[in-house]
This record gives sequence, C-alpha cells and structure tokens, in this order.
Amino acid sequence: MRGVKKENLPHKICLVCQKPFAWRKKWSTVWEAVKYCSDKCRSNK
Repeated sequence: MRGVKKENLPHKICLVCQKPFAWRKKWSTVWEAVKYCSDKCRSNK
C-alpha cells in the first residue's frame, strides 16, 4: 500500500512567509501547534 498523496494532506499558511506548507509525519502529534514552515521562518518571527 502506498502513502497519501501530498495534495490530500492538510495544509497551513506560514505566519512569516505566507506560503502554504503540508502536514509532515514528524508533526503528527503537534499539528495544531505548528505555525511556521521551517526553522528559518520560526527564527524570523
């Protein structure tokens, strides 16, 4: 069985760069708290 296609994953908009980013497996337990697409954006908040 194959994984879920990227277009079917939940998306959010980064608060810093305003670009959409998709759910990642490493964020599965903290998805509600994720606000930034990358460490770079998180450090530039």
